[in-house]
Amino acid sequence: MSRPIRFLAAAAASLLLATACNSASTSTSPQDKAGASARGVTADSIVVGGIVSKTSSSGYSKADTDLGAKARFQRANDEGGVNGRKIDYLGAEDDGQDPSRNLAAARKLVQQDKVFSVVPMSSVTFSGADFLQQQKVPVFGWGTLPAFCGPATTYGFNGCLVPSPGGTITQSWPEGLAQALGGAKDRSVALIAADSDAGKFGIRTYTQGFTAAGFKVTYAKASVPAAAAPSDWSAYTGEILKSNGGKAPDAVVSVMQTPQNIGLFTALKRAGFHGALSDPTDYDPGLLAKATTAQALDGVYVLVQFEPFESTSPAIAQFLKDVRKVGGADVRPNLHMMTGYLSADLFLAIAKKTGRDLTTATFQKAADSFSDTGSPAGERSFPKGHTQGFGCGSLVRLKGGAYEVAVPFKCYPAIPFT
Repeated sequence: MSRPIRFLAAAAASLLLATACNSASTSTSPQDKAGASARGVTADSIVVGGIVSKTSSSGYSKADTDLGAKARFQRANDEGGVNGRKIDYLGAEDDGQDPSRNLAAARKLVQQDKVFSVVPMSSVTFSGADFLQQQKVPVFGWGTLPAFCGPATTYGFNGCLVPSPGGTITQSWPEGLAQALGGAKDRSVALIAADSDAGKFGIRTYTQGFTAAGFKVTYAKASVPAAAAPSDWSAYTGEILKSNGGKAPDAVVSVMQTPQNIGLFTALKRAGFHGALSDPTDYDPGLLAKATTAQALDGVYVLVQFEPFESTSPAIAQFLKDVRKVGGADVRPNLHMMTGYLSADLFLAIAKKTGRDLTTATFQKAADSFSDTGSPAGERSFPKGHTQGFGCGSLVRLKGGAYEVAVPFKCYPAIPFT
């Protein structure tokens, strides 16, 4: 073969190779508007990872959040994935409720693991929020932190639960407790929370919410150490039991985690309190394994922001089937499993709506007009969910060693937050 012919043949081969590479690149990874590949997305997979407080200094753990997410992603994969792509779920990083570890986990997931989305994010701290927003990473979790309210790329499975002035407050807890007590008229309530930013904000919002529901708020303090439960609760119980004009209120509402709730409720019962007790965290059949814990929580009304496990709805039946397939037939469902499950479920619903062309831009466009009903969380709608909670919830009560539905799942009208 002459030199000119050899040169032309080599050039043609190079051109064919380049064309093939470009074609392969286009088919395996969608392009965003700038032409860059969508991180974590290939022709047949979407890479996702989470951040969860699996450990903490107080012993409180949200580890089962990871199991709930895994169960929902597993069902999606068993059904063929989302628009032809399987979910490559890497599991959840443990931030230990430590801000520095939370940020480190966010950086690792994006820079090292190349995830498309962070699902679930469940912690009392979210220091990685700014970094994830800058990277335009969709984040899904329980909207109990300010970072879930406002940013277009952050999604609470039940909306934004930490409103800013001009926003709204969900009323499922105050209205549900009023229903459980036969009405709020002439009823008094004491609110107590941990001495943290979240606790102080909780006191502010729930003071307004319980007042709007018709309760007289006689005590409202965020004064309990956040790191560990006090060994002596007498200072707190003493104030609470005299807060209603020298006598006890009709109800005590705790905006705290399980270790603090067990200590507080035990102390109140020993001091002779016979009114209603309520909190938003102690819906966990696993807590009943210890007699002392079960005794402390007996009679407590727990706010549940989804259909309770005791419900006979098809959505709960599916949830139980999914978590038991992954966790085993003997797995006991709990609040954290459901928060992981619902975070994953919302991500999957929006990803499905996005279609085959999956980039951060197309995902955001689909999310901006997303709404549905029928999930265990009730209604879901964005962009509403960036500034408002969806207002759905129920109350369960621990009685005789088992939970029972005290107030059925319902969506309540919100009130303005001032």
